[in-house]
Amino acid sequence: MATVSPNAKLADSVEVGPYAYIDDNVEIGEGCRILPHATIFSYVKMGRDCTVFPGAVVGGIPQDIKFAGEVSYVEIGDRVNIRECATINRGTAASGKGVTRIGSDVLLMSYTHVAHDCTVGDHCILVSFVGIAGETDVDDWAILGGSTVAHQFSKIGKHAIVSGGSKINKDIPPYSMIGRDPIEYVGVNRVGLMRRGFSSAQIETIKDIYDTIYNSGLNVSDACCKVELGFPPSPERDEILSFIRASKRGIVRSSDSNSRGAIE
Repeated sequence: MATVSPNAKLADSVEVGPYAYIDDNVEIGEGCRILPHATIFSYVKMGRDCTVFPGAVVGGIPQDIKFAGEVSYVEIGDRVNIRECATINRGTAASGKGVTRIGSDVLLMSYTHVAHDCTVGDHCILVSFVGIAGETDVDDWAILGGSTVAHQFSKIGKHAIVSGGSKINKDIPPYSMIGRDPIEYVGVNRVGLMRRGFSSAQIETIKDIYDTIYNSGLNVSDACCKVELGFPPSPERDEILSFIRASKRGIVRSSDSNSRGAIE
């Protein structure tokens, strides 16, 4: 039989499988399925129509020596699939956040790990064995290939795609395709952008912006100024500039040797 705390709040339509465990202070929305042997620890709030597969653990305490037993949270949106043996840890007060957030329409494949205080946006896919360290932000529509690992505090921009087995140690700019070892910018995520309704003109503009940033030989600040002056305002231009200017770790390099100066 399943173990469900009387202090948990489950919508009437929630399905709980045999040997699942649901702790105190848990809220689970309509249409969710907690399959056999899944575990939901305290201080988890889950939206509608989510599925937690066998062996997954949601709301485990942070694997962080700064954690001192404080109340912290996991917040999960709607239509999230948390596959077998995936783990999502609670936040920590030391981070200033105290919450780990997963957006809506997210797929966390088997054995993925989302550490304390991470944020995963809407429509993201983390393929099997991906591990993102504490306070990593993965923005909307990003895809991380299998066995990719992200250093703590990393930022992965909107609509980016990262190839399997990558080691993320710099920020991944939006709309980009990232791969190779060591990790590099290799182009624009054309296929993903086309599937999501971006026009050919929008995609070409994104490519031209990154050509300016990576291939002009300018440092990152001057390259951004050149983009700002040379391209009319658009959501894509502004997203790229805002992301790069806010980056504290710096963005990934390009394979083009002429780009070295642009990201020093």
